[in-house]
Amino acid sequence: MSLWIKIAILCLMAGTAMVHGAQAGQGDAAMKQPNEFKVGKGTNISHWLSQCFETMPPRRGFFSELDVIFIRSLGMDHFRLPVDEKELWTEDLEKIPEAWDYLKNALSWARKHELRVIVDLHVVRSHHFNAANEGGTNTLWDDPEAQDSFLNLWRQLSAELAYTDVDWVAYEIMNEAVADDPEDWNRLIARAHALIREREPMRTLVIGSNRWQIPSTFPDLKIPEGDPNILLSFHFYAPLLFTHYRATWVDFYPYDGPVSYPGRIVEDAALEKNDYTPAFKDKIRALNGVYDIDALEKEMQPAIEYAKQKGLPLYCGEWGCFHAVERKQRLQWYKDISTILKRNGIAHATWDYKGEFGIVDTWTLGVDWNLVGAILSE
Repeated sequence: MSLWIKIAILCLMAGTAMVHGAQAGQGDAAMKQPNEFKVGKGTNISHWLSQCFETMPPRRGFFSELDVIFIRSLGMDHFRLPVDEKELWTEDLEKIPEAWDYLKNALSWARKHELRVIVDLHVVRSHHFNAANEGGTNTLWDDPEAQDSFLNLWRQLSAELAYTDVDWVAYEIMNEAVADDPEDWNRLIARAHALIREREPMRTLVIGSNRWQIPSTFPDLKIPEGDPNILLSFHFYAPLLFTHYRATWVDFYPYDGPVSYPGRIVEDAALEKNDYTPAFKDKIRALNGVYDIDALEKEMQPAIEYAKQKGLPLYCGEWGCFHAVERKQRLQWYKDISTILKRNGIAHATWDYKGEFGIVDTWTLGVDWNLVGAILSE
């Protein structure tokens, strides 16, 4: 090989390295630029591409462009769209075309009617936020293959949705992580963040804390530093004994005595009227307490303080109260939470649009205008 050929090859290699270095630098620079993804009040489109039960109406009519128009008419500016692995992919991880079409249609409808969307990876085969009460087992934290599979889901989601405007669509890495060790979640966050940033350096990523995104676990959360396009997210259902009264998927479901808000959720006398076991009474007492608007705001403080420390916006991605709760008290809880969120400048999405917490009846399509008023109250 002649000297001149060697020189030419070296120059070519150097040029290639410079191009790759420049591209990496551009990606790093882009990641430090804030986008315009801003949200205020919204709702969750549950049970459409996530937690789809056989008892629910057919998908085609459950959520459509008309619903997007209606949500916009309420004055909301976004919706959170939960999606499940088993709804978008077969067990062999083959994409289910019809489901992907629905997902992309929803994003198209939202953009047409000027609603922003958070695409939330809600449930994956290796992780369910309520596995403990539904007889399942989460393998995500102990199985490296499950973690790689999870990341592959995001590789495909990012590839499919990268065409959407970063000012209008955001991604939520995973709903309500439940790891015994918060560091397991922190490590998975870092890996998912790095993977998505390879393709989409400016996409807003929604990240919550371990153990159902409750505010008290925010001090354990670790997020990638120097990324302004992160939206911190907590969920709020406190006090659970009140908001999930008579919900079949919680372990205190057998309690059928009265609950109250504001004030003490369950009076001691109510526990003695029923033939509950001593262990069950202890469970209720552990969840019990005295709550009012000030107590609820105090419970949110760890998330509020964390967001201030990080200089990042805070979002309440889920909040709601089950329909079985006494009507007047239920509406008071909604009004109080709405007040707290507003005075702390926290964007939010109520759980849910249609469902057992919903503002629209799943079957009659009747609108609960009093509930809408409480949610959107100023």
